Amino acid sequence: MSAPGRTGQPAPAARLDRVSHRFGDVTALDDVTLDLPAGQMIGLIGPDGVGKSTLMGLVAGAKRLQAGSVQTLGGDMTDPGYRARVGGRIAFMPQGLGRNLYHDLSLQENLDFFGKLFGLGRGERNARIDRLTRATGLQPFLDRPAGKLSGGMKQKLGLCSALIHDPDFLLLDEPTTGVDPLSRRQFWDLIDAIRTDRPLMSVLVSTAYMEEAARFDHLVAMDKGRVLSEASPVELMAQTATSSVGAAYVALLQAEAAASQGPVPGATSAAANDAASQTPSAEPPATEEPAIRARGLTKRFGDFTAVHAVSFDIARGEIFGFLGSNGCGKTTTMKMLTGLLPATEGEASIFGQPVDAQDPKARRRVGFMSQAFSLYGELSVRENLLLHARLFHLGQRLTDERMADLVPRFELDQYLDQRADSLPLGLKQRLSLAVAVIHAPEILILDEPTSGVDPQARDDFWRLLLDLSRKDRVTIFISTHFMDEAMRCDRISLMHAGKVLVTDSPDAIIASRDAKDLEEAFIAYISAEIPPEPTSAAVLTGTDDEKIADASGFSIRRLLAYTTREAMQVRRDPVRLAFAFLGSALLLLVMSFGISQEVRNIPFAALDQDKSPESRAYLSTFEDTLWFEPHPPILDSEEMDQRMANGELTLALQIPPGFGAELRRGADVDVAAMIDGADTTRAGTVESYVSGAHASILADAGAAATALDMLTPSSAGPATLLPRFRYNPAMESLPSIGPSIPPLLLLLFPAILMAVSVAREKEIGTITNFYVTPTGRAEFLIGKQIVYVAITMLNFAILTALVVLVLGVPLRGDPLVLVLAALVYAIAATGFGLLVSMISATQVTAVFASTILSVMPTLQFSGMMTPVSSLEGPARLLGSFWPTTWYMAVSVGTFTKGLGLAEMSGALMRLAAFGPVFTVLAILALRRQER
Repeated sequence: MSAPGRTGQPAPAARLDRVSHRFGDVTALDDVTLDLPAGQMIGLIGPDGVGKSTLMGLVAGAKRLQAGSVQTLGGDMTDPGYRARVGGRIAFMPQGLGRNLYHDLSLQENLDFFGKLFGLGRGERNARIDRLTRATGLQPFLDRPAGKLSGGMKQKLGLCSALIHDPDFLLLDEPTTGVDPLSRRQFWDLIDAIRTDRPLMSVLVSTAYMEEAARFDHLVAMDKGRVLSEASPVELMAQTATSSVGAAYVALLQAEAAASQGPVPGATSAAANDAASQTPSAEPPATEEPAIRARGLTKRFGDFTAVHAVSFDIARGEIFGFLGSNGCGKTTTMKMLTGLLPATEGEASIFGQPVDAQDPKARRRVGFMSQAFSLYGELSVRENLLLHARLFHLGQRLTDERMADLVPRFELDQYLDQRADSLPLGLKQRLSLAVAVIHAPEILILDEPTSGVDPQARDDFWRLLLDLSRKDRVTIFISTHFMDEAMRCDRISLMHAGKVLVTDSPDAIIASRDAKDLEEAFIAYISAEIPPEPTSAAVLTGTDDEKIADASGFSIRRLLAYTTREAMQVRRDPVRLAFAFLGSALLLLVMSFGISQEVRNIPFAALDQDKSPESRAYLSTFEDTLWFEPHPPILDSEEMDQRMANGELTLALQIPPGFGAELRRGADVDVAAMIDGADTTRAGTVESYVSGAHASILADAGAAATALDMLTPSSAGPATLLPRFRYNPAMESLPSIGPSIPPLLLLLFPAILMAVSVAREKEIGTITNFYVTPTGRAEFLIGKQIVYVAITMLNFAILTALVVLVLGVPLRGDPLVLVLAALVYAIAATGFGLLVSMISATQVTAVFASTILSVMPTLQFSGMMTPVSSLEGPARLLGSFWPTTWYMAVSVGTFTKGLGLAEMSGALMRLAAFGPVFTVLAILALRRQER
């Protein structure tokens, strides 16, 4: 039993005492004190940005507490030990369609993974998965990837994932936002079934749909990080003298605004809002030539038909609503009407003209507003408006006129110099609408523009739409999941599976199904088009005897769960697979041949002005070698300059008249060598080759040292220097470069893949599963790391085969030493990637940071370019503490010098220390809670 609460009742499911939370300058929660009653369904109501998600994250332990105290199920959530112990009793489903799911895994694989995280054995996992999927109608889709499920099915799967361990406290953060009415009803039926099975389970739900909130036991109304009121829905409506939860919330907002700063400009009373949400404020326009016409509009993506034979007419000045199930093709249809997507079949026209996105005149007649805020957050309200005015070439006079009309009309006066990203959501939507109509379009297309906006802001938004329609005769085509918004439209169209089911006025559609309201009519139409879901008498949750044990402490099962899941994701991602294996192999070949310092087949030609036996013998030495490639002789000095300028020749030799005679007399002779110096490194090598060949010719002829213009070597003495080289006697560059490049690639690619793997979880939100499950930091990171260590070893095998077979570099030393070094180096490289991921919030950041932080030290300090022994000061120190330095020594030593374990043991021991150090540092740096 729970400990008694403050009033002698059972302890609340969660208790917050003076909790405040900030994100920079934004206050998410402001001194909140709240008890959430146990065993009830509690609703947090309010629009996006009022602090609901932050409050739920703190209660679930996903967010780190900044100020105040939070107790969940009777324990302090600032205690890491308690959070680990209570993790098996809490389930948290984050906001967003399937945000806690892995979209490239199947439904079965997702549920199996979550079961492993909570320590369930194979038999128990299978039994619970079978029970949950039968009860939710998901069993026929066990093998379908989560990313290919509809929005409603994703939410069902997310709920099943949360219920896999039979929690005592279920937290659902806006689980039905963006979900169609039928799927919403099915979702809440599931919740009711859960509560029937587990009447003592506490459920905390946040929602922006006020009609949903009416079904909860207890409501907490929030705004600007504060609690406006808490009571049952009936009590809340009684307090505000309203007839709906939405109107009650608006009344609370208005009372709060009046108490703090007086009446809100343009705000209507709660009763007026309640009434206005049901009917349009003016008569629809008279019928005339359609503004938008679609005939047989069809769009296919491969074998999938997203939109099939859609036809409708929309009159000028009409507000036309587009409703449908998730994934039914509404957005695709809208994009075809704007020209953003070409139609596969059929035709669309605007005011009688075919839709053409490339026609600037046609584009000026249409304004488009997407669901997500798509303006420039770093610009002010004024700057966003002026920017879009310039994009449509309005000119200064017309821009001033439009600004003078729209700014007061949309009540943006006091926000003109405020950054767009700092605006409340309702104001952001008004700004987006103002930007969409800045060029005075005749048609306005809006894709779910009020998702997450509070009821009062939605009413304000719709007054603007009605004004644009009735006063300015703007045709408005809008998609929405809010039934009260659909009632404000002149006509609506219901769509499912790419087909239009019915098009008529809202009242006519209600009457056609003899329904009490539009939501009931919508559900009736959609239900008639889909087969009934499998029903089952199976319960959703187990009995108390089936409760899982304390899941805290290190678990190999959880660690291997992450390993298995990561391996499946990599195997199904062709981009990552290609990057992991083909990328490193290709880069090895490019770098080996690109960095090669050998200069062969130097294109040369001669201007022989002597044509004596001696001059021909002199030139034959250059022609009979691999280093020089002879080209046709040069006829005169002008031709020599021309052929050097166009890049045909790298070397041009000019033999003067009388060359042979002078040599026979023992006199000094000058031979001019013209070298292309555009590439200074190559030019220096060519110079040394020419000097050597010249000296060899003269030595063989027994002649005295002769000057070569600007290239003459020192005077020849009686002794001849014969240099000898060890390990690479032919002085070929590939045997030198080949073993030096794999150390760079075996750090670069594993580090990028490892860092991106963790950053991806942060970016798409699945990191929440780590925050709210008993998973330990070491289990999470090492479980993922094992996969990339294995990938690195496969890469090592590929690169080694290329070095030996393609580059022709023999492996002279002990192969086992090289394999052992590669293994500990793989651990170091992936550990380094884990460390980089700790400072990377996005995948792009992870790629750039991994590349820069791995490539630069390797090139400069590992001995790849300059021997570490030649470095001084900090450079020498950094080289000694860089893992590539020691793997480079092993790679070069085994390939080129034939060294074995005895000689390489010191480098191996140093190399083996880096992996554990990097990994431990990453584990310590990984935050167990979101800030």
